[in-house]
Amino acid sequence: MQHFDLLVIGGGSGGLACARRAASVFEKIGVIEYQRLGGTCVNVGCVPKKVMWNCATVNEIIAHVSPHYGFNFSSPPTFSWEYIKEKRDKFVNRLNGIYANNLKNSNIEYIVGMAKFLDKNKVEVKLSDDKEEKSKVFTADHIVIASGGRPKPLDIPGAQYTINSDGFFELKTLPKRVAIIGSGYIAVELAGVFKGLGVDTNIFVRGESVLRKFDVMLKTKLMGFMQQLGLRVYTYSIPKKIAKDEATGKLTLFLENGTGHEGFDSIIVATGRVPEVEGLGLEAAGVKLTPQGYVCVDKYQNTSTPGVYALGDVCGVVELTPMAIAAARRLADRITGISPNAFVSYDFVPTVIFSHPPIGTVGYTEEEAIKKYGEESLKIYNETSVNLFYGVFDILPENKPKTHIKLICLKPYETIVGLHIIGMGADEMLQGFGVAIKMGATKADFDSCVAIHPTASEEVVTMAPWGAGGVRREMIEKSSL
Repeated sequence: MQHFDLLVIGGGSGGLACARRAASVFEKIGVIEYQRLGGTCVNVGCVPKKVMWNCATVNEIIAHVSPHYGFNFSSPPTFSWEYIKEKRDKFVNRLNGIYANNLKNSNIEYIVGMAKFLDKNKVEVKLSDDKEEKSKVFTADHIVIASGGRPKPLDIPGAQYTINSDGFFELKTLPKRVAIIGSGYIAVELAGVFKGLGVDTNIFVRGESVLRKFDVMLKTKLMGFMQQLGLRVYTYSIPKKIAKDEATGKLTLFLENGTGHEGFDSIIVATGRVPEVEGLGLEAAGVKLTPQGYVCVDKYQNTSTPGVYALGDVCGVVELTPMAIAAARRLADRITGISPNAFVSYDFVPTVIFSHPPIGTVGYTEEEAIKKYGEESLKIYNETSVNLFYGVFDILPENKPKTHIKLICLKPYETIVGLHIIGMGADEMLQGFGVAIKMGATKADFDSCVAIHPTASEEVVTMAPWGAGGVRREMIEKSSL
């Protein structure tokens, strides 16, 4: 039996980050993965998704923006889905190779196969790259569960005719008419990509709007943007069954309200994700799960079993790639002794939704802030502006695309507890503001920062009323001494 100092189950962003961080101290580290290295983010998530978002954005600029800047095409430009798919897949494959080389360079053993606990420090792996042996058993002082998640299936008749978000990246041709079932960020992002590439796009949501858990301003404005783009949003729509016309291959989606929508080339299910715990044998290791099936962990990423840890999407706390990496690095620092008390904070985590236009958000929504602090304890600022990118557009000012910003502040110092932006450039402008808010910035701190002109970001530090209230963070700290 081969023994490791650290054994990581899962070769995604979190698992790889933990293993490589620990390699500076531990001599024997193994990473078990049965799929391509890089996990969801690299293979069927953030990275290829952003490539397709860029692709759709380029088409939008060519089709709708370029004439306003003096460009005229004598004939419509052509687009090849097959070409961008090939380029995208090659890029992802190159990343897979980079991850494999990183493991090799860090002297980490890469074990290809399916892992299953036999007890709290013993794991059996059904090998998928070894012709002589079918399985091996490994032991370890520390075992990390970083197996991630997978798309949640749709449990209705005809579900076999659908594809999920993973299947989106397997599409060999661009469909002409699609239906997307779901209201979260994955559904919204895929809908934007399809519509941006000229596809007849329809999204079916269970409630009154998309992005149910996000700030009311964001989801309201995004609904408006989607409608302006001609993307059809069907609210209060619960799927009942799906039928396929065998002669044409076209799909029909029937809803609980009795209506039916036909003529779809593809129906994509994006109703959420579930933790990848099936088959891991967690009961043999005594690892407890939440009622929703996620691995229970404390703030140090400890599971219910000493020496067994979990991080990333399999925990269901904040399901974001950078969050998994941050948790992984701190866990590695702790179990190697580099920083014995290290743990990651799940507060004020910035994130971006690559919708059209993009959304950047950090901190509490207005609803969450009211629930936590009380409405009377908050001061909320709102700003609407037109990005200079649209300044030369020969259309009425009221019809130009807008950027919407909401700043949620906590009295008496007006400490910022929430920032929400939707509009062109929101994805790139949020990172710096995320740092400031994480450090406890106030509205007065934002007001004191000189604006960068002309940018969309300057609207965040010039929100009216400018300089009207609040206290700078350094003055709060001085007064507390």
